[in-house]
Amino acid sequence: MQVTFLVTQRAAFIAGLYMITRQKKRTNRGRLIVPILSLVVFGYFGTQAFTGDYGIRSHIKLQAKTVELELKLADVIKKRQNLESRVALLRSGTIEKDMLDEQVRRNLGMVNSDDIVLLR
Repeated sequence: MQVTFLVTQRAAFIAGLYMITRQKKRTNRGRLIVPILSLVVFGYFGTQAFTGDYGIRSHIKLQAKTVELELKLADVIKKRQNLESRVALLRSGTIEKDMLDEQVRRNLGMVNSDDIVLLR
């Protein structure tokens, strides 16, 4: 009788009619995995939002650098305009004698005895 019971039990298991269920006791560790991982991920992205390459602090530094470079650009533009006006005075047809004299003396390094020299 036991043999037939075991045979019928095995045949029922193979046929899928008989299921064995095992229950696991849930631990507290399993319940904490998702919240801890989400806190770690949110913490990482929150930190990067403030201190990352494209974060708030970096944005403030970039704005300060932009203001500094705009001031340098304005200075370079003024220097260029000054040089362009000096070059315009040396063009053919409108050569001014004072400008020509200044350029010749600077390039040749010659000074008259009654000239006052200011060194830069």
